[in-house]
Amino acid sequence: MKKSIHELKTSRGKVDAEDLRLLQRVAIKDKVAFEKLYARLYPQLSRYLSRLMRRPDMVEEVVNDTLFVVWEKAEQFQGRSKVSTWITGIAYLKGIKALDRLRMMPEQQAQSLHEAEDIEEKSNLISKLGLQEWISNGLDQISIDQRSVVELTYFSGYSYQEIADIMKCPVNTVKTRMFHARRKLAKLLPLLEEHTSAGVDIDREKID
Repeated sequence: MKKSIHELKTSRGKVDAEDLRLLQRVAIKDKVAFEKLYARLYPQLSRYLSRLMRRPDMVEEVVNDTLFVVWEKAEQFQGRSKVSTWITGIAYLKGIKALDRLRMMPEQQAQSLHEAEDIEEKSNLISKLGLQEWISNGLDQISIDQRSVVELTYFSGYSYQEIADIMKCPVNTVKTRMFHARRKLAKLLPLLEEHTSAGVDIDREKID
């Protein structure tokens, strides 16, 4: 028999205990608790979605969509993971759906949205890049699933099991995606350095 969210307890540390306490209050539509949970999770979700989507203009909307689901569905949390893992899983699905909607836009409209970004991106790449910027630009060149695994592992500190919970896939799939992501990023780092110096576009065929 499934437990009510109000019966749940956690042994996953103080942070998760506080998140669970707030989520339990959100489940009974406590607006103050929701505001506190929002403030706790907003920075983490924003960083994750920024790296996942590579579309800063869409991040705020997806964060809000994610937390709206939390407000509406808090009572459905079953305690099989950390609260933050459950909410990051919602953000992952919302981010993927937002990118899918963008891909379905008419070509000309989508192109116009990208033009300003292309100018800014090329300008940024003229300057000297540090390792963090190399990795950030390298993430643009790999698949969204591989990018998500890298982000959740190295930038958010999730374990492979937690990432599997977020992405709703087997742990071995997470490991495989990480293997391919690291292989591609290893090839990309020298290419990105060359790209920065020469100011030319990277040929994606070189990294397949």
